[in-house]
Amino acid sequence: MGETEAATTGVSITELEEFVPMMCKALNDPKRILILLILGEAPHTVSELVSLIGAPQANVSQHLAVLRDRGIIEAQREGSNVWYRLRYPEILDALSVLREIFRAELRRKGAIIPQPDGWPDHWAAS
Repeated sequence: MGETEAATTGVSITELEEFVPMMCKALNDPKRILILLILGEAPHTVSELVSLIGAPQANVSQHLAVLRDRGIIEAQREGSNVWYRLRYPEILDALSVLREIFRAELRRKGAIIPQPDGWPDHWAAS
């Protein structure tokens, strides 16, 4: 995107340059990635995520706050529950690309490709 195009949308070049590092920083934790993969399957409450991930509620809530603050997920109150869902399901495509790059690098090194505990089956090593 050129400077003119950025200027017409009200977004500065600096904001555009900072976006990717900000998103990568938000994804800089395996639990956050796991949360995104789980939310990619269906919306969940904090208590459901705690059960699925096996992490303390305070820890899961902190991760959700980071993801929500970066605009990656959104929360919606329904009755006494707050449901978390992906704001942009395309984030799963980005994670898939990173996974494939990682797998290619492991294959290049002749390494065995691990499957992290608790990750969805369709993310299993192939």
